[in-house]
Amino acid sequence: MERDEEKQIIEQVLAGNTEAFEQLVLKNQAQVYNLALRMVGSEQDALDISQEAFIRAFRSLESFRGDSKFSVWLYRLTSNICLDFLRARRRKKTVSISCFVSDEDDAADLEIPDERFSPQTELERAELRAALNRALQRLPDEQREVLLLREISGLSYDEIAAALSLEAGTVKSRIFRARRKLCNILSADGNFSPPRSSDRAKGV
Repeated sequence: MERDEEKQIIEQVLAGNTEAFEQLVLKNQAQVYNLALRMVGSEQDALDISQEAFIRAFRSLESFRGDSKFSVWLYRLTSNICLDFLRARRRKKTVSISCFVSDEDDAADLEIPDERFSPQTELERAELRAALNRALQRLPDEQREVLLLREISGLSYDEIAAALSLEAGTVKSRIFRARRKLCNILSADGNFSPPRSSDRAKGV
């Protein structure tokens, strides 16, 4: 959905056609749910957070200035709700396991076996996914947040910067550190061995 189309729908909602908001919900509900699920790790909690995100978006729609796409604004709102949820859960001393995130760019690739392989490969795949989930939860909130907005929501560096009121360079730095820390955690736990620099030079 293009920004102009989003703007037209928002104008209709603010003019009293509240049913038009459903178009925004249908367009963004899958991404909002996926982001919430990968941040909090519970399907039911993700559903509750998704509903809360759309309720808050509807109630505060007048405050949306249009500096970015509605979806970017909505992802930021969702992320804030998730962070509040995680902080509250930590205060209750509960442990969360969420999210698989693929790695790219400045860190080595993390490969997950294909589901079509043997049961043994399926088991290994599940174990690696669980290890990734645990590693992700050990990242600082600010690093996990930008990584998920980049990898799961597919936002550009500039969109993340706009959503979080950060400089693009800060976003890139946080994402780089998040990827590096994720690989270091997995390596320390014996779940991932990044290629040697000599291997990278050879294209291994």
